Amino acid sequence: MSDLTQDEIIIRKGIVHILDAELGYPVFSEELLDLSPDTNDFFRGLIYKIMSGDEMKKCFFDGFEESGEFIDGSGASDTEDMPWDSDGNGTDQQIGETAESVDFLMEAGGAEADELETAESVSYAQTDVYALVKEFSEDNMVEDSKKLAKALYDIMNANVTIPSADFAVVTFQVHSVQYLGLLKMNYKESYVHMTQNEEGRNVNQIIRYRSMLPSATTKLSEAVIIDLSDYSVQVIEKKYEINGSKVNYLSELYLHCHAAMSSKTKLDIVVNAVKQVNNKHYSEEPVKQLEAKRVIKEEMEETGTVSVEKVSEKLYGDVPQIKEEFDKKMEKYHMETAEVTPQSERTTKKFEKQYLKTDTGIEINIPMEQYQDADQVEFITNPDGTISVLIKNINKITTR
Repeated sequence: MSDLTQDEIIIRKGIVHILDAELGYPVFSEELLDLSPDTNDFFRGLIYKIMSGDEMKKCFFDGFEESGEFIDGSGASDTEDMPWDSDGNGTDQQIGETAESVDFLMEAGGAEADELETAESVSYAQTDVYALVKEFSEDNMVEDSKKLAKALYDIMNANVTIPSADFAVVTFQVHSVQYLGLLKMNYKESYVHMTQNEEGRNVNQIIRYRSMLPSATTKLSEAVIIDLSDYSVQVIEKKYEINGSKVNYLSELYLHCHAAMSSKTKLDIVVNAVKQVNNKHYSEEPVKQLEAKRVIKEEMEETGTVSVEKVSEKLYGDVPQIKEEFDKKMEKYHMETAEVTPQSERTTKKFEKQYLKTDTGIEINIPMEQYQDADQVEFITNPDGTISVLIKNINKITTR
């Protein structure tokens, strides 16, 4: 939904339940929300941020893995969970295999696969949330939403690391397609004023308030979006520690589904694999490293998609040994033929400029258009092995 606008999201009905672990019990609402213009804008803003981003992951239930998409059992979604660190150094992550013989990307910030404890080894009274979703009806929204909230609260109540939240169950439509949104609005701490009357006088105080909801411009870190026409599920989630292991509890324990990798994670894997290979083989050739970003941006501009095969061929096709090394890294994630289609400007923005930093402390920021134009920027390798950067045709220089 790269062309989605916020105005195209139509909120139909909504209800909010309070899932505060400190209370020791969920507080269910017995009435649907009064969808005032402000409330409408609030939920439309939250949903737009989710659906227009690249963090959402498809979630597959047992029996639906035949789609051929590589399923990431841990649902890697954050850069911090990449199989190598941000500098491209480190070791490749091992890939585990579940009891169903489906390959999963087993990762936990550098831990080996056999050290991980997956959701299958954590015991809970399991509620079939997918069945609840299929039985969901707007006409019975209060009771149906309570069941969905109760199933989530049971998991939260048993694991203190999972943050408390208000849980909004919202139906909405986009382009005549109806969706069900399960929005976990985690509390954040903030400070508010409080006015008290003491002996006939107003006394204003500043207090810390821990149950503030996110703003409409905030991107939720935990949410489920279900297409009610075919019951396909997408999820955005965070890991929390459960029984000593970080677990994507929303997909694994609540929905009981297997989450594929998000577009953002796939692109991060490609970028970091390129960086790792280049740091190993072209550490003394900065221009070669800069070319990688140009090639990826060029792919996105031409087709809207980053083809791993094309990137591999363009960057390393003339050096078969290095190409094979890159391809093997992609094979470990079943991504050797993957095509990544980011839709959010936030994801692709980092490809708009080339950032350079010299060993002398000079930093240069070059827009990609100028970098690609030889009449604007030129890199010169001097006889003594040093590099000069020539910036041409400057009419005016400003300082700031």
